[in-house]
Amino acid sequence: MSNNLDINTISGLSEQEANYRLKNEGFNELPASKQRSFFAIAWEVLQEPIFLLLVACGGIYLFLGEIQDALILLGFVFFIMGITLYQEQKTEHALEALRDLSSPRASVIRDQQQKRIAGREVVRGDIVILAEGDRVPADSLLLSSTHLTVDESLLTGESVPVRKIAVEENQEYPPISPPGGDDLPFVYSGTLIVQGQGLCVIKATGINTELGKIGKALQTVTTEETLLQRETGELVKKLAVIAIAICVAIIVIYGITRGNWLNGFLAGLALAMAILPNEFPVVVTIFLALGAWRISQNRVLARKMPAVETLGSATVLCVDKTGTLTFNQMSVTQMFAAGEMYNLSQHQREELPETFHQLVEFSILASQRNPFDPMEKAFRELGNNYLANTEHLHDDNWKLIREYPLSAQLLAMSHVWQSADGTDYIIAAKGAPEAIADLCHFNPTQLQQLSEQITAMANAGLRVLGVARAYFQQPNLPTEQHDFEFQFIGLIGLADPVRPTVADAIQECYTAGIQVKMITGDYPGTAQNIARQIGLTPIEEVITGTELQTMDDAELSRRIKNVNIFARVVPQQKLRLVNALKNNGDIVAMTGDGVNDAPALKSAHIGIAMGGRGTDVARESADLVLLDDDFSSIVTSVKLGRRIFDNLKKAMAYTLAVHVPIAGMSLIPVLFKWPLVLLPIHIAFLHLIIDPACSVVFEAEPPEENIMQRPPRDPKEPLFSTRTLGLAVLQGVGILLVLVAVFATALYRGQGELDARALTFTTLIIANLSLILTNRSWSYTIWEMLRSHSQRISSLSNMALWWVLGGALVFMAFVLYLPILRHLFRFSYLHPIDLGICLTAGIFSIVWFEFLKIWQRNRQVIT
Repeated sequence: MSNNLDINTISGLSEQEANYRLKNEGFNELPASKQRSFFAIAWEVLQEPIFLLLVACGGIYLFLGEIQDALILLGFVFFIMGITLYQEQKTEHALEALRDLSSPRASVIRDQQQKRIAGREVVRGDIVILAEGDRVPADSLLLSSTHLTVDESLLTGESVPVRKIAVEENQEYPPISPPGGDDLPFVYSGTLIVQGQGLCVIKATGINTELGKIGKALQTVTTEETLLQRETGELVKKLAVIAIAICVAIIVIYGITRGNWLNGFLAGLALAMAILPNEFPVVVTIFLALGAWRISQNRVLARKMPAVETLGSATVLCVDKTGTLTFNQMSVTQMFAAGEMYNLSQHQREELPETFHQLVEFSILASQRNPFDPMEKAFRELGNNYLANTEHLHDDNWKLIREYPLSAQLLAMSHVWQSADGTDYIIAAKGAPEAIADLCHFNPTQLQQLSEQITAMANAGLRVLGVARAYFQQPNLPTEQHDFEFQFIGLIGLADPVRPTVADAIQECYTAGIQVKMITGDYPGTAQNIARQIGLTPIEEVITGTELQTMDDAELSRRIKNVNIFARVVPQQKLRLVNALKNNGDIVAMTGDGVNDAPALKSAHIGIAMGGRGTDVARESADLVLLDDDFSSIVTSVKLGRRIFDNLKKAMAYTLAVHVPIAGMSLIPVLFKWPLVLLPIHIAFLHLIIDPACSVVFEAEPPEENIMQRPPRDPKEPLFSTRTLGLAVLQGVGILLVLVAVFATALYRGQGELDARALTFTTLIIANLSLILTNRSWSYTIWEMLRSHSQRISSLSNMALWWVLGGALVFMAFVLYLPILRHLFRFSYLHPIDLGICLTAGIFSIVWFEFLKIWQRNRQVIT
């Protein structure tokens, strides 16, 4: 069995060849639900109630012989459909980008470089590196393996993992055989690496794999309906029932009181279009899809849509230290051997004393020849720097015979080497100092002395590992590491620099009312040192994994409220920590990267897997995938989550508010026997503004300046809280009162139906645009946003706003001053003084809300 293949000697495919095969053979993916086509989206749009109502009105105008009215109304149908199609296509593109990102990752060798790519981009002939927790990207032949076992239950139904061996050197590659059975050199697409490492060459991809032949389809990002979507769907259904009842009543009242049933039917349809808020479900879908896409632009993949909603309500972030708070780029800085301490940072250009040569030598022998682990890479780098010209490196002349892997019972691993002359076995062990001390059978005095050295190194912020050696001459190796007679060599302290963005991100969490808890396998001293560097507080109290084992659930729930550091914790204990926090009522976000982290990630409200160093199992269990493993990206995502919910609430409030005056001006003239103000053509025109405003404009709105100074929102808070509903209805009623006053005054002065309608509709357009501007922020006034240079609240940072405002004003000018359009809309000519009245009245309708913002802000300052 080949287990020492040097990846540095493997070239792999060239990028040019890989791209050629990808183009000719297709992506490595199975048949799945396809992206919706343009025509499929168009058909769904045509089935929306608002479009059915518009088509019905157009048909009635055709029946009445009003060809121009019918054509302009049907023209609006296609125009609004174009806007909706653009929004839907944008949503589909965002989801497609998320599907690409969510494809299982594969570590390949191309052009002699190791790189991580999407599994769907793997091609036949690629050399792939397999590690514990990975999903195999395609059917492959093993070239090299170390204690490799694979879960093939996806294909065989057998839950027991099977052993894998590599093909022998110089052996002819056999054809791939069906799955099942031990000691075969084949691994199959979709199966899971349970233990060990390996190197394989891809033999079949996509539908040509065993999984493809079965015909199963795997999808990781789905457009699942969220709680928010269900909530808005129910709301729309209830309003639809109310709208139909009112419309039927209007048709009957109009027909009985005026004797014109056809016009009554048009009035009823116009009222139905006015009342029905069909934008609600569309807005929720667009916000969640584009929100997930925006988060992905910050190197965070939202695999599950509900996570986008939940992000803004997180109260606790539980994070791993290594690779998340730090770079996961280890370097050896201190060594302890033969009672001496050596600080490499103080002797960078000096030769390494002979006392420490053996410590470096056996740390390398206890590691993989071509290491993936950052610590093992640090040992190899140390050896290359200091022992390159000595007899302590054995790259070519020693043979690896056996490996004793790390286990939950013993946190140490050993490599058995055969010397060049083949007479002796040399065993090198490394691992947690306590485990190494156990292997060396330390007495209490030795343990006390070792503990003092470990504490000193850990307090300096170092990760500490122990190294030991043993010799063996019998031909039959023992089954356990404990059966060797190990001798303790020394301790190695490794430093992992803290990411420079973490300290600011921690402070931002505290300002936002979010607790941060560090969970690490390191010693308490190491964890406290890192905590001090990043500004984590308080750090005086630490709970260790050993204490967790003896602590009951009630005591843990009590202590976890005030403790922020959990040290020497094994992955299995993370689930208990998550559950304790949940029992206290916290909304928990948890990071993880290993197979054993999957239960905790699933249990957390927001599971966050590491995209760089994490396993596929962890990623599949998580809601979010951190593509760059950086803690600050989590905080950025929380901020984006708050922004998404904030803007969604504003969009919904605006949508509800603007429907109040439209419905009111459709209903009141009928009840008071006034001329109709809003005909179907007017409502269609209004939807040209409302549809893009409630989706595109508000979705693109930058976050409020104080968004991370607020406490986390209550996850049970409905989108339409009593306050939100109250303010939205008050905004709508305020505009309605102004419109009724304008219309009634015009009629009272004898200006006629066309004058009154033109004045009222123009006022409604100005009020609608003002409503958009005022709802962009519930903290800042329109004037403050217009003159601000801050990117957070500046109007200039939202170009969609200006397109909507400018387009609405240009269209309104055409309608008022092009005779053919003025005739179609049943308007009269408006003079400059009339426009001044409309502008003043429209702005006046929302002025009260601007003063409310100032009053609330002053009240908060006083409080």
